[in-house]
Amino acid sequence: MTTMRELRQAAGLSQEKLAEMAGTSQPQINKLETGQRKLTVDWAVKLAGPLGVEPAVLLGLDGPAAATAQTASMRPARPSLPPLLRTAPLPQAQAAASMPVRAAARGGVDQEMFLEDGPIDWIARPDYLKNARDPYAMYVVGDSMMPRFRPAQLLHVNPHKPPAAGSGVVVVKCNKAVLVKEFVRRGPDMVILREYRPADREFPVPIEEIDTLHTVVGLQEP
Repeated sequence: MTTMRELRQAAGLSQEKLAEMAGTSQPQINKLETGQRKLTVDWAVKLAGPLGVEPAVLLGLDGPAAATAQTASMRPARPSLPPLLRTAPLPQAQAAASMPVRAAARGGVDQEMFLEDGPIDWIARPDYLKNARDPYAMYVVGDSMMPRFRPAQLLHVNPHKPPAAGSGVVVVKCNKAVLVKEFVRRGPDMVILREYRPADREFPVPIEEIDTLHTVVGLQEP
């Protein structure tokens, strides 16, 4: 498998330049290349654009990674762009029939996501969200919600539908961490959530720590 360092070198980028284009720091890039920091889906999405490859290549999920890297080496270096703003907005009429994919949510412990940086893709809006305001989709990574939500499924989210007991929810915390869980109930000062793995358990999240809580209304298989 082609390594991240090889992809960076094939793209003609220094660690400093890649860090600038991806909106991070050179030490973080070095940790990712040396294995001191795990290359998660979120990092793969963030780095794929500057490296000129698909996120799957960085994650080792794409067979012809070497060929992709070779192609990347023949491309001119990309100009510096804000992270994850490489998918252009759709025209208004087209956007009305589509909805954005807003990065990947992790089913496990708190992880930093990049939901505010713009869509990484667009998909057709399903009929049941045709009249919804601001629906979006996001991938699941991790197995804490199996068998309900599985890795690589694409969740469909209605941010304006109140959750009912048993609903799947996307919880964005004030520190920008994102949780995909099951909604149990809301108390006066906390929200009770449920996860299935490594143990089936309910746990509280203080309301003061929650920025938004959105309801999962459907999903799409990979």
